Amino acid sequence: MIKRKSEQTVQRLAHGFPVIAITGPRQSGKTTLARATFPDKPYLSLEDPDVRVIAESDPRRLLAGYPDGAILDEVQRAPHLFSYLQTHVDANLRPGMFVLTGSQQFGLLAGISQSLAGRVGMVQLLPLGINELADASLLPATLDELLFTGGYPALHDRDLLPGDWFAGYVATYVERDVRQLINVRDLSTFQRFLRMCAARTGQLLNLSSLAADCGITHNTAAAWIAVLEASYIIHLLRPHHRNFNKRLVKSPKLYFCDAGLAAWLLGIHKPEDMAFHAQRGNLFETLMVAEFLKQRWNDGRPSNLYFWRDSRGLEVDLLLEEGERLMPVEIKSGTTVAADFTDNLRKWVHLSGNTEQISWLIYGGDQRFDSGTTRILPWGQAGTIGTE
Repeated sequence: MIKRKSEQTVQRLAHGFPVIAITGPRQSGKTTLARATFPDKPYLSLEDPDVRVIAESDPRRLLAGYPDGAILDEVQRAPHLFSYLQTHVDANLRPGMFVLTGSQQFGLLAGISQSLAGRVGMVQLLPLGINELADASLLPATLDELLFTGGYPALHDRDLLPGDWFAGYVATYVERDVRQLINVRDLSTFQRFLRMCAARTGQLLNLSSLAADCGITHNTAAAWIAVLEASYIIHLLRPHHRNFNKRLVKSPKLYFCDAGLAAWLLGIHKPEDMAFHAQRGNLFETLMVAEFLKQRWNDGRPSNLYFWRDSRGLEVDLLLEEGERLMPVEIKSGTTVAADFTDNLRKWVHLSGNTEQISWLIYGGDQRFDSGTTRILPWGQAGTIGTE
């Protein structure tokens, strides 16, 4: 098993909450994490029709059979169970009793907010991060290989080709989740929509343009984007609200949660195709944004990530918000640091009025150095920002 950074967070939350919920995309390792962290707990999958029938028809009997708690996998498949869980944990008041996993934010979070509010410690688990792969000695040899493969555990601990695995993943998991959440009459249209989203990873989300390219309505595009976000396929990065006397854009930026999945949807068939692909820069930015997101979620904290862009086109790829402090980060895929890589950072620092502001540049090379107040980091060290 590949050790996950979020395991300590799950253990910490289990000391204070009667219920722990682990959510994230399908095949990101939620069940493996739950069973490795709580090896002595009984395991029940609500994907099993027999278990689901009991959970729906006689939930009290099901829970009574596990007085010390259990791991309930894909619990959103039995939504009525949440109310009975509330009664059960309130009667016992013991921390770390039940561990819930789910791959759909809609079902899991709706059940928690309605019945288990204040009783649940939440962990959101994305595919493997760079530091997790490095610690397990599984980090691909090159950046292009990592962009091509992504971070889903199955692609690193099993002998699988990314193209084979992603084809099955999209057909088996993504499309099934979509059918459970919304009524898609023409699945081929949704598949085209998914590929169009991959072509826009790292870009401002323009729903009207996306809808027109796919031949669907604006409202349908908005609904499908919400489903992809709820299933942890994409993440919408919001613009920061602080206004430095400039008119700021209001649209979010669209990022895939896994660069490898986006690369497969773009038709990239081998790592060698990545080097000169038109979308390589956006895929690198996608990889780095996901790394920052993983770092926050692995610690059990909400996202503190934003971007900043004004009406003149001045943009900072990431702003990390720590209280009143904002840390600007630029992301460049080049292996050589060009002179203009830090231009936007310098302009943003000037607009912020704090000339001593430390800024950060992450690039596709392997050397770390400073340029004035800008700290330049290789891609493998992105997780160190904010820890020094």
